[in-house]
Amino acid sequence: MLASVLLKTLRDQGRLLLAWAVSLALIVATYAAVWPSVQSQPSISGFIEQMPEAFRSLFATSSADMSTPTGYIQVELLSFMGPIAVLIYAISAGAGAIGGEEDRHTMDLLLSNPVGRGRVVVDKFLAMVLGTFGLAAVMGVSLVLEGSMVDLVLPPDKVAAAMLHLALLGVVFGSLALALSAATGRTGLSRGVPAVLAVLAYIVNALAPLVDVFDRIQKVSPFFQYIAHDPLRQGVAWDSVLVSTATIAVLVALAVAGFRRRDVAG
Repeated sequence: MLASVLLKTLRDQGRLLLAWAVSLALIVATYAAVWPSVQSQPSISGFIEQMPEAFRSLFATSSADMSTPTGYIQVELLSFMGPIAVLIYAISAGAGAIGGEEDRHTMDLLLSNPVGRGRVVVDKFLAMVLGTFGLAAVMGVSLVLEGSMVDLVLPPDKVAAAMLHLALLGVVFGSLALALSAATGRTGLSRGVPAVLAVLAYIVNALAPLVDVFDRIQKVSPFFQYIAHDPLRQGVAWDSVLVSTATIAVLVALAVAGFRRRDVAG
């Protein structure tokens, strides 16, 4: 057992993170390989515009033009597949941070080390953050490098901004999973609730222009903080970064409080 919970967690996740990184690089490579054929068919943007507005809003921003590299990546990667990949990792890491140790009956061994419960939660949280930001970085670097090979040219600073917002989206829901895991020790619940809320948040943000009820609550959706300010075109939206960071801080505080006041199983 390593004295540092953070290093132990990263070590335990080493192979998993490598597999995730390779998978994301391959996903980006797939989209890059398809780009030349999309670029040669500018009529595809017109096809998207002919779709019903409710359906179109679920996977494209209002300014997305698939005949351009930025619009193509917005629609094909950043609106759906990218968030799904990052959310799956972050929620799984957050849910398994405490509940996973209890399921494996290793929590007693972990707490037998000279480390407090608050430190355990914070180190587990930091491991999830490093993993999530690392995967977002892999995706961003892959976009810039692999895209440049097929004339899918994207500004590196705007890609970095989009990846920052994407990583924060993952950490928000990963922190919720961590808070539930710390408070209940139940991994199924800790995965299921954030996953359902992520789907609801996505729908609220996407359909807000069409549904009055959603429009009134859109700004509380983490997906609004992620994509509504169009970071791939406009760069970092620091007000959204602040909102996401504050949300994460509250959820981590709840995780520490929840873990400290309950009995731990094994």
